[in-house]
Amino acid sequence: MEYKFGKNKNIFFLGIRDGIPIALGYFAVSFSLGIMAAKSGLSAFQGLVASFLNNASAGEYAGFSMIAISSSYIETAVITLIANARYLLMSIAMSQRIKKDTPLHHIFIIAHMLTDEVFAVSIARPGDINPYYTFGVMLVASPAWSFGTFFGAIAGNILPMRLVSAFSVALYGMFIAIIVPAAKTDKIILSLVIISFVLSYIFSFDFFHISEGIKTIILTVIISALGAIFFPLKNGDNDE
Repeated sequence: MEYKFGKNKNIFFLGIRDGIPIALGYFAVSFSLGIMAAKSGLSAFQGLVASFLNNASAGEYAGFSMIAISSSYIETAVITLIANARYLLMSIAMSQRIKKDTPLHHIFIIAHMLTDEVFAVSIARPGDINPYYTFGVMLVASPAWSFGTFFGAIAGNILPMRLVSAFSVALYGMFIAIIVPAAKTDKIILSLVIISFVLSYIFSFDFFHISEGIKTIILTVIISALGAIFFPLKNGDNDE
């Protein structure tokens, strides 16, 4: 079989290498989410399970917020769906780049574990995406997210919230590390990054009166459409 581990070992370990900085950022951010989970009445184990099943800071924050005010299951499910709806778009984009003969069970695993950062490093690779690269990234990133929430819930109120919130700066640094090198070598990416900054600033004003999840979806669709219209991908551009 083409997808035996032995044939993909090098790309798998490359994914692990690229996943380490993501894991460090995830642990810091999910630690603060763990503290919020504890304040919402969840145990450390429940926080761990929540992070394993919901690999998204916005979705978990929304879910924990709803739990804290004793919202119904339907309300919690709807707000989490809205906050996480952008992953539908990421999954569609990934499906266009992943190797065509990728087994279905591999696709299911990637679909469950897909996050903004895993998507970013996977989609940035040239040519078709080898699922073993994404598996390598997920192998270190996903446990860091889950156990960050677990230890954050245990810590509870021991650490000052200001100190815990400061840990999330590492995640922004990781985003910069992903965007800047690509923007320096590709004027199209640079143009889209600038457009995304401008539109994100405009959408930050309260007069839109829509949730952050919906804003992200709208911005993603607009920016992707602009890129497809003005900078179409020519045949063969995805070849290695």
